[in-house]
Amino acid sequence: MTRISLLGIPHDDNSSCFKGPAQAPAHIRPELFSDAYSMWSETGFDLTDMLVDHGDIRFDAAADPWDLIESEVGRVLETGDPLICLGGDHAISWPVLRAVRRRHPRLTILHIDAHPDMYDAYQGNPRSHTSPFARIMEERLADRLIQVGLRTVNDHHRDQFKRFGVEVIEAARFGDNVQLDLRTPVYISMDLDGLDPAFAPGVSHREPGGLTTRQVINLIQSVDQPIVAADIVELNPRRDIANLTAIVAAKLLKEIAGMMIRTRV
Repeated sequence: MTRISLLGIPHDDNSSCFKGPAQAPAHIRPELFSDAYSMWSETGFDLTDMLVDHGDIRFDAAADPWDLIESEVGRVLETGDPLICLGGDHAISWPVLRAVRRRHPRLTILHIDAHPDMYDAYQGNPRSHTSPFARIMEERLADRLIQVGLRTVNDHHRDQFKRFGVEVIEAARFGDNVQLDLRTPVYISMDLDGLDPAFAPGVSHREPGGLTTRQVINLIQSVDQPIVAADIVELNPRRDIANLTAIVAAKLLKEIAGMMIRTRV
């Protein structure tokens, strides 16, 4: 039986404005495993016995959190199962991808977000949650980076796009006919603020004009290469309304997991 690993990464020390994403895994899991919702994905797989929860990383003040994340993600990947990480803020994607890249010499990142997260540094912090994809591309942790749903692009971002060869589909140009032309295994980085705040209000930086939940699910279901790992980040429970965003996060987790299974069979 194909299994999908889950790993919580409750870390938000690099959030630039609001703290809270470190609490996200503890809010997503109850919605994911609640009897109020089905464990079937739209892909036709019952995930009840397919999800293996490895718990949360426990951070030690004496250890570099990046080293710990990379080590723990690597340990879980040794199972050979696809992995979904529950952030945490978007900064965690950098050390996660260090571990993923060691196992996948060919890799495309599908990054869904309102923001490019490509600052060279933000407020003097190169580990900022606004900067992970600059570090990821500097270290060549992916062959391609495709960013979808952007709607906060500035001149510095455009310079970074040119520097790293980023493929960008801004929210204003997103449509049902988007073709990704994927040719390698895929890592999905799902920032919940890629969704319009009408669908996901529980994020630190709400940006109107985003994608619908249906559009994001359809995009995930369009992936025709193996999805080897993913992260779901930037849920801020302190800003959520009636757990709506946690419910959306759990739904997207199920659909990513379903596609992980579909693209392996």
